[in-house]
This record gives sequence, C-alpha cells and structure tokens, in this order.
Amino acid sequence: MKKKNVLIISIILIIVVLAISGYLVIKNKEKNREYEVEKISEYKYFVVKENGKYGVIDAKGNKIIEPKYEDVKIPNPEKAVFICYENDNTKVLNGNNEEIFKEYENIEPLKLKNISGDLIYEKSVLSYSKDNKYGIIDFNGKRITKAIYEEIDTLQYKEGELLVKKEGKYGVINIKGATLVKTKYDTIEADKFYEKDNGYKKAGYIVSRKTEEGYRYGYVNLKGKEIIKTKYNDLYRILDIDSDDIYIICAENGKYGLIKNKDLIIENLYQSLVYSESSNTIVAYKGTKRGVISITGENIVPCEYKQIDIIGENIYATSQDENVQVFNSKGEKTQLAQNEAIINVKDTDYKIYINTTNEKTNYGIYKNDKKINKQEYTYIQYLFNNYFIACNSDRKIGIIDDNEKIIIPFNYTSIQKIENTNMIQAINEETNITEIYSKDMNKIIAMKNATIEAKSKYIKVYNNEEIKYITKDEKEVKNTEIFKQNNIFAQKSQDKWGFVDINNKKVVNYKYDKVTEVNEYGFAGIKQADKWGVINSNGQVIVEPKYELNYNEPTFIGEYYQVVYGNGEIYYTK
Repeated sequence: MKKKNVLIISIILIIVVLAISGYLVIKNKEKNREYEVEKISEYKYFVVKENGKYGVIDAKGNKIIEPKYEDVKIPNPEKAVFICYENDNTKVLNGNNEEIFKEYENIEPLKLKNISGDLIYEKSVLSYSKDNKYGIIDFNGKRITKAIYEEIDTLQYKEGELLVKKEGKYGVINIKGATLVKTKYDTIEADKFYEKDNGYKKAGYIVSRKTEEGYRYGYVNLKGKEIIKTKYNDLYRILDIDSDDIYIICAENGKYGLIKNKDLIIENLYQSLVYSESSNTIVAYKGTKRGVISITGENIVPCEYKQIDIIGENIYATSQDENVQVFNSKGEKTQLAQNEAIINVKDTDYKIYINTTNEKTNYGIYKNDKKINKQEYTYIQYLFNNYFIACNSDRKIGIIDDNEKIIIPFNYTSIQKIENTNMIQAINEETNITEIYSKDMNKIIAMKNATIEAKSKYIKVYNNEEIKYITKDEKEVKNTEIFKQNNIFAQKSQDKWGFVDINNKKVVNYKYDKVTEVNEYGFAGIKQADKWGVINSNGQVIVEPKYELNYNEPTFIGEYYQVVYGNGEIYYTK
C-alpha cells in the first residue's frame, strides 16, 4: 500500500510540474509577443554628402565617418551603427570608424513601408544572411533569430513587426523574434486598424492561401489565432468602429456578408455592404435594391429602395417612384422631410439642423431637441464648449455661443482650430490679417501675411518682418522664454537682424536681412544678399553667407545645411 501511495503521489507531482511548466511556457510566449517600438528623443548622427560621396557627422558638425562611400544609412540616429556601401561591399561602422558585426554577412537596415520622414528604418534590429537565409540581430550585435528565413521584410503599417518567409510561406515575427503569425500563408497584410494612442499596434492580419481558383482570404487576430478561415474571395476590416470587437466584411462566391469577431452576423447575400460611421449601420446592396442593416445584423430598413443616403444619424430612403422616407439609425420613421437633416454633435446635447430649399441651405442649432438660434446661417460647425463657427448670409465667418451671442465678429473668410490646441486661427483674406484667439476667445496676436507653425511646445507665427511665439498655455512670449537653452537670440532693428544676449546686449550686429534662432544643435542661419551663412551659439561666424538656398528657414549643423529629399529623408551638405 505504501508503494502504491508513493506511486500515486509521484504521478500527481509529475502532473503538477508539467502543468506549471506548460503554464510558464505559455506565459513566456505571451510575454515575448509584447514589444515596444523604440522612441527617438535626441538626434546624434546624420548622413553627410560631399562631392557625391556619403559619410557621417555628429550633432556638432564633426565628421565621424569620412564621406567616401556610395551610400550610408543610419537606421537609428541615437546609435553609432552606420551601414556603409562601397561598390558591392557593405560594412557596418561604429562611432570610432571601426568595423563591427564582422561575424555576420550582408547586414542591412529594414526599411519601413508607408513612412514619410527621416526615420524610415526599424530602429532596433538589422537583418543579416547566412547560406542564402536571413535572420535579425539587435544594435549590439546580439543574434535575435538564426538565419532560417528565405525573406525578411517590414510589415506595412506595423512598425516592430516583420514579414518572414519560410519554406515558401509567409508569417510574422516581432523585433524580439517571437512568432506572431505562423509561416503558413501565401500573403499577409495588416488590416490597417488605427487608434490615436496606439497607432496600428492593435491591427490584426488579413491572410490568404492560393488555390486553383485564386487567392482565398481569412483573418488572424492579435493572439495569432486564425479566427476566420481562408475561404473568402475578398475580406477587409471596418476601420471606423473603435471597439475591441473586430468587424469584417467578406465575400464568398461574389456575395458579401459581415462577421463580428468569428461569428457571421450578416449572411453572404449581398452585392456590396458599406459601413456608415455616422449612423453605425450597414448599407446593403442587393441587385438594384438598397436597404440598411444594423451593426448587430438586424434589418432596419427593408432592402427595397432605389437609393439610400445617410446624413448624420438619419437614413434617406428613395423608393422606386422617387418618394423619400427618412428613418433614424434604429430604422424608425421620422417626421423629417427629404430636404432636412439633423446631425448629432458627439458627446454633447447639441444637434445641427440643416434645411435646403430652392438651392439655399440654412443651418440651425438645437439643444435638448429645442432650436436655440433665431438668425439664419448658411453654415454652422460645433467648435468646443458652447462655441460654434457660423457663416452669415454675407458669407462672412464668426463665432457664436449657444445663446447666439457673437463671440468673434463676422469679419473673417476662414476660422479653424490650430492643430492639437484649442486656439483659434481667424483669417481675413481681404486684409491678409491673421488673428489668433485663446480657448476663452481672447485675442492673443494679430499679424499680416502670417505663416503659422505648430511646434511640440509652442506656436510660431511669422512674416518677413516679425516673429511671434505663443506657448501651448496660450500666452505670447519672447524668444528668450522659448529658447531658454540658448545664449543668443534673434532681434530686429531698423529693418536688419542681429543677435542679443539674455540681457538684451548686442552680440551680433544688425546687418542681416534674415536670421534663424539658434537651433537645438547650436547653430543659426544668417541671410545677406539672398545667400545664407552660419553662426554658432556664441555668435561667431562659421560660414559667411554663400549658400543659395530656397528654404524659408534652413537648418544648419556646423558648416553643413540640411537637404530634404524623397519621402522626407535628409542629409547634410555644403
């Protein structure tokens, strides 16, 4: 009996150990699926071009790699890892001009797709090859995967994820080498789902297998599970539904249906299905007839109409005899006429009412279903708080509140919010004057022929005569408050520009037609007789004005100026 009990206990212990081991393996796999795309906070290295050859400079303009190569790539401008091309030879150099990663062959940066700008490569991994197969290493030379893939490429829209090919089939790995999608498909692409805070990170994968009848598509979720089998002629995700649920429109034998996650909620009976974001419904096309289906699969407007139009939450259904019936987003008939529309303002009690008669359109404001405006407007747009942009019958634009009080007079041809702020930009094209207002509708500045640039921490407003700065907390400030790290500051006197120190003491004479502020690298541009030169952060001339540049405000590092080309890539030259 004792031996039997020991045996039972031993079996139980083995089962427990196996269970724990399996749990830990699963948890480890899940952890490896998680990754973070490296963020760049400081540019330390730049490609330089001289006499048709390429090298590297640092942020002070010092040459790190002599410009003698056919091409140079810097995948991560914070790290001294430079891919240098010379004829058919490629080598990787560090900041001491030493060759590194010599144990690997054919090291290449991985170029991102659908990216415009200067950060166009994966910033933490490189590809290498061995025996005509490929793997990845990190920027310290550590091998992340063996060279087991026939191809490695970036996956469009999903930085940090790589498309790999093995035994003729495609899969997806991340920059940690973890498998996200198994290598068993003929094509893979991201579904393009985008969120403001997460970018494309929560996008799933549209996959396909090639059959004798052509490609058949399915869907793999973020956990790497194929939740929709590869049997559809066409398949795409509805991108405008901001939800953890996945809505997929798919076609089988030329007929479209709707899948929620893995469940078919609209049968494949239609020539087309089109999602309407404003009403959160699906317009269904069946032969020559149209109808509307809810996102839960319920038929809310019968598929018997000649035409369906959706404005806001209202559905305008035109019958075969040209009569128009208006439904709400639940499919209930409303009292609206075909020339009327009501648009709900999201997250408010407001609605915008639109009425079009005899080619004339009038807008109104409703609050709690009660009209609150007495004047007629040819356009109204909700702004924020209780403010509305409105256009009067004279085609002038102003801002009113929900009591119809005029907050900003109707003097403008254009009014809009400045990007990523609640400040208002109002333009009068007749006078060419731009005014900027705070979120409380107080005027901050006015400037003629103004150009506005929204930076990360401030707004720059300028013309050929002056430059003004506004902080994100809506205060006009001096350049000394914006560029606190600088020693000298641009100042104008009697139509000429120079530089002063923090105590307003002149450092550089007022003799230039135009200047820039000292940039983050410690250099400023000086313009004279249509030519640009460079000074350093102490006001010493590095290059007398000699560069003929078309840039409004060129960027300099040492004696080099920045050139932007292609899709936003940059190099420096002189």
